[in-house]
Amino acid sequence: MRRYHVLAAVVLAASPGAAAAQQIFHSVQSANIPTAETLARGAWLFEISHRFDLPVSEGASALWGLDGPVRNRMGLTYSVSDRAMLGVLRTNLQDNVELNAKVVPFEGGPAGLPVKVGVMAGIAWNTAFALAEGAEDNEVQLYGQLILNARIGDRFAIGVVPTYVRNPRVRDFDAENGWAVGLNGQLYLTPSMSLLAEWIVSEDRLDLATTVEAGTKSRDPATFGIEFETRGHFFKLVLTNQPRMNPTQVLPGAPLDFEPGEWRPGFNITRLLPF
Repeated sequence: MRRYHVLAAVVLAASPGAAAAQQIFHSVQSANIPTAETLARGAWLFEISHRFDLPVSEGASALWGLDGPVRNRMGLTYSVSDRAMLGVLRTNLQDNVELNAKVVPFEGGPAGLPVKVGVMAGIAWNTAFALAEGAEDNEVQLYGQLILNARIGDRFAIGVVPTYVRNPRVRDFDAENGWAVGLNGQLYLTPSMSLLAEWIVSEDRLDLATTVEAGTKSRDPATFGIEFETRGHFFKLVLTNQPRMNPTQVLPGAPLDFEPGEWRPGFNITRLLPF
């Protein structure tokens, strides 16, 4: 009888369902790119994030960018099930307000290479945009993402996120379709500390956001940093060429070159609320 118990345990450990409960990424998002992770049913997650306007190259006189004004984001997410979440985000850049949803329909793979597949979509309104004449009815944006995540070994997680964006350039009179591919990875050094990096391959566009950036050509957004995990909290400290944060503002491209002189500091903080 003991032999059959051992055999059953081996079969269960090797089955795809055994990998379904494994984490790939620890957090529900990288710096800007979503992961296929979700929260336990009934959980609430609060977020506050900043991107500073001044670059770290300003040095000590500007406290390496931390003295400057910030672009702020606040968000609240509710987990309607172990595989589905609903969220709302707001950033002070054009008062962009977003409603979003994420679903994870598949978790599996072998124990040494677990995979997860998620789908995320959102709708955003730019409620205080400096619109070009005639574009007053073009402030709504949509996006949809396929999230493909895998863990290699015990410490390295990777993600590929093909993305569709409707109306990526709000200043245009007519809405257009856009595409991007997000690439992200995270190396877990300890159970509570990791290094993260992401790159969003986007299309070339002009004048993506404000009149201050008028005439500039978009670049691929890139971000790297370090993540600290404590009970109920994630702290992400990052450097980036993308000073925007809400998805429909991040995905179309960045206004800055990815070079040390243009890197902006920022952080993401999330907290599980004990309701």
